[in-house]
Amino acid sequence: MGDSKTEVLMGTLDMLILQTLETLGSMHGYGIARRIEQVSGDLLELNHGTVYPALLRLEQKGWINSRWGASEKNRRARFYSLTAAGRRALAREAKDWRRMAAFIARVLEGAEGA
Repeated sequence: MGDSKTEVLMGTLDMLILQTLETLGSMHGYGIARRIEQVSGDLLELNHGTVYPALLRLEQKGWINSRWGASEKNRRARFYSLTAAGRRALAREAKDWRRMAAFIARVLEGAEGA
């Protein structure tokens, strides 16, 4: 964790992808990765070996759909979009994440007071 780039905690990448699609609509995998990096203030660095397995997993769960189309540079690309099941999953994941973040904050506050 001392590196300049931060690793994504297991399970949070799915939520970040779902939120990106919820916010921006249909996007290709490279665009999703770059957007997450941009929003992180470049604290995260995502590569193909991280993003594409997550996209496949989300599609297999029925949380996203994909279709082939042309990218901004007129290259063939797979575009992903959120499904209704994905929106419900995002709501659950975000709620769980907020609860866990609040718990971690309480633990850290207690540690600082010791």
